[in-house]
Amino acid sequence: MGTRAKRRRRAPHPEFHRRTEPGAPPGTLVPEPDAPPSRVDVMAYGPDGAMERTLERLDELPAILGKWPVVWVNVDGVGDAATVSALGQMLHLHRLALEDVLHVHQRAKAEPYGDHYFVVARMPVPHTPWESEQISIFFGANFVLTFQERPGGDCLDPVRVRIRAGWGHPRALRPDYLVYALLDSIVDHYFPFVETCGERLDDLEDVDLTALDRPLAEFVAQIHRIKRDLLAVRRVVWPLRDALNTLLRDQTALVADETRVYLRDVHDHTIQIIDLVESYRDIASGVTEIYLAAVSLRTNDIMKVLTIISTIFIPLTFLVGVYGMNFNTDRSPWNMPELNWYWGYPLIWFVMLAIAAAMLVSFWRRGWIGRPQRR
Repeated sequence: MGTRAKRRRRAPHPEFHRRTEPGAPPGTLVPEPDAPPSRVDVMAYGPDGAMERTLERLDELPAILGKWPVVWVNVDGVGDAATVSALGQMLHLHRLALEDVLHVHQRAKAEPYGDHYFVVARMPVPHTPWESEQISIFFGANFVLTFQERPGGDCLDPVRVRIRAGWGHPRALRPDYLVYALLDSIVDHYFPFVETCGERLDDLEDVDLTALDRPLAEFVAQIHRIKRDLLAVRRVVWPLRDALNTLLRDQTALVADETRVYLRDVHDHTIQIIDLVESYRDIASGVTEIYLAAVSLRTNDIMKVLTIISTIFIPLTFLVGVYGMNFNTDRSPWNMPELNWYWGYPLIWFVMLAIAAAMLVSFWRRGWIGRPQRR
């Protein structure tokens, strides 16, 4: 290629990046190379109490499953394919669903697999401007199994607190209610972020764009960041709404009619979030248009001033050009006799200033400068 610069190869978008080889058998479990190791926590409960522990060995799980009415197994980190496979064999989970657990860029969905259900959602990461991670949820007759993309905190602590304290219905109801509580906590944590975007837009709407001395590139960058964040939320919540609709309409025995009422409420919350996102996106587009109009108005004012100055100097340049030709008056009396006048130089200055003043007065009377134009 010589001195020609090489074209930089664009990295694939993470949502379309797959680790399995083309043609690999269905259900092949290949974790991401940078995925953190897995840690298995168990929270088991029933009407009479609850227990929590971190499992050192997976062979401890069957005894817990046989003792408690509802067992919530939470796996932080999906970098250990052996742990994922062992849990799948122990709970008789489908290999295709386990494959989606390790591919952490799945679209939110809900899929039935006979004696268990598989739900994928995107969960907001606490204490970040905007970041989400995949959470995969399996639930059956007496268990709920969740796989979180990485450790380091989640938005499910309100559910844990309710189970520990025995508040509400979690201890008295089946695993499907726990799944509802998890999805409800996830969806509720989208509201503060969307409302923050609305507050940022309100602050930008209060900026007096007409008073700006020059365009603010940072203003456009802030609008772009808000629109990008809102688009990210929309891409996450929109398929989650469809997944919840699947859970509501699928006539499976794993979801009780009592739980469907609560799932309908979560579904309604996703619609509210989508409505807010669409409204804020429209506001962001409106603010962008106002900013561009202000920049255009400022540019027009500058061009008007420059045009007026250029217009004033057009006749002056003509006069100076004419009297700069310097024809010899000794050869002919018609060769610019004004060059020999005693008051010729002051006279030409007076004429030029009079022309400039007359043009300025004319521009002022038309409203082009100094005062609004007459309608």
